[in-house]
This record gives sequence, structure tokens and C-alpha cells, in this order.
Amino acid sequence: MNRPILQVRNLCIDFVLEDRTIEAVKGASFELAAGETLAIVGESGSGKSVTALALTRLLPVPPAEIKEGEILFDGESVMTMDAARLRKLRGGKIAYIFQEPSTSLNPVYPVRSQIGEAIRLHRRDVTDVDAEIVRWLEAVGIVDPAARMHDYPHQLSGGMQQRVMIAMALACQPDVLVADEPTTALDVTIQAQIMELLGSLKERFGMAVILITHNFGIVSGFASRVLVMYRGRIVEQGPTEEILRHPQHAYTRALIECIPQLGSKEKRLKTIDHAAIEVA
Repeated sequence: MNRPILQVRNLCIDFVLEDRTIEAVKGASFELAAGETLAIVGESGSGKSVTALALTRLLPVPPAEIKEGEILFDGESVMTMDAARLRKLRGGKIAYIFQEPSTSLNPVYPVRSQIGEAIRLHRRDVTDVDAEIVRWLEAVGIVDPAARMHDYPHQLSGGMQQRVMIAMALACQPDVLVADEPTTALDVTIQAQIMELLGSLKERFGMAVILITHNFGIVSGFASRVLVMYRGRIVEQGPTEEILRHPQHAYTRALIECIPQLGSKEKRLKTIDHAAIEVA
């Protein structure tokens, strides 16, 4: 394994509300090597996205509170970074793409303005911003990028919007790309295209990728390592093929059993029996 570019140690995150405190993440520890692809898998509410946002301290404070733990990026503590250092980290070193590109893109600005803003903020060495925008739109498979960069988000399909989001993230040349449920809002065919695109871009540019997903079905063949979260805790982690072949935790087994199988005679998809998991 390459050197760890990201280290998370005993991360504990609470959401403090008026009437109660929710323990969202409970003692999460993991590492990400340079150039590695890690999948964090779990249902909604398991703590995946909260953990991902904490990597660059993007969680709203309050109500979020990092109670305990350490996050190191390239050996430097994220927890002690000042505002200026955090701005350079966000996007410039760790970039995000999210599951709803239609809400992530600003509807009142064309693609050119939105990608251009990211480039100007994080890559002041670039002299021809428009040429760089065209380059990245072309890299993510946008046809006729010189024309399409003038489009507004509503003029693009869901798949094209997600490609624009990927272009915006990669234009900052990050070391780590966090893809948070990047295919959820897309149909199955477009999902496959986006995952294939992410895989090819990862290999081409040598960045590390964290894939956040509830779906084990898109993990195989993409991630080299898997981390499974259940109710705020990491319950299992290891090489992808080993986890898929020999899952050790009952929750991991339940997630894998939920993957639709071709030729299956089951009339309904399986659901997760949380009561049985708690007993196990």
C-alpha cells in the first residue's frame, strides 16, 4: 500500500439538538492511501456522509460537534487548520461530488461560471481559464464542450449535470475525490456510465477516491477496499473481494443479500432485519 494521505482516528461526532443528542459517528478509524479507492458502505443514517463531510470540517457547527478524534491530511491535522488553510484543503486537496447534481449546481449561473470559479480559487497559475474548462468538460465526456459550457444546469440531463460536477471537482486537481452517492438520482444505464467514468479518471490522474454508497452492487470492480458502517460505527473493513466472499458481520451479510441477482426466483427484494442484526 502507498503512504497514507488521509488518516482518521477514533472520530466521534454528535448532533446536539434542543431535546436530545444524536451520536452520529462513534469511534471511526481508517486510513486512505494515495491513489487508493475506498468504498464506505451503509444505509442512510449510518454515518457515511457525516464522516465524509468531517474530513474537511464541512459539518454545520452547531448542531454538529466533533467530540473526539483526529483527522490528518498528508500528516497535517485538519482539526487545527485555520480558515485560510481549510479553504485550500476544500476543493484544492479534497474535492466532493454529491448525489443530486441538480441541487449542487447553481441554477442561475452557466457551467462556465461555476467551473471557472473553482479554477480561479484553487489554481491561480492557470492563465486561460476557458481553455481549462473545455479541457475538463472534454475529459468527462461532454460533447462539444466549448458550446456546452455556456449552458445553464436546467439545459443539461441528469447524467450531464453529474459529469459537470465531476469536471468541476477534478479541475481543482485534488489528491482525494469524495463521491457521495454519485449515481443515486440517475437511471441504471447512466449509473454504469458514471461509475466507469470515475474509474477511468481515477486511473488517468492517480487520485485517491472515497465512494460513499448504500449499494454493494456498484462496489465490486471499482473499490479496492471496503469499510462498512452501521449505526455510526465501522463494523467491518477489508479488501473488497474478501468482504464480498467472506463477510464477517451480520449487517455486511444483510447488505450483500440485498443486491438484486439475475435469475433469482425471489418475488421481492430482501430487506434488512435490524432486530436480528442486533442479536447477532
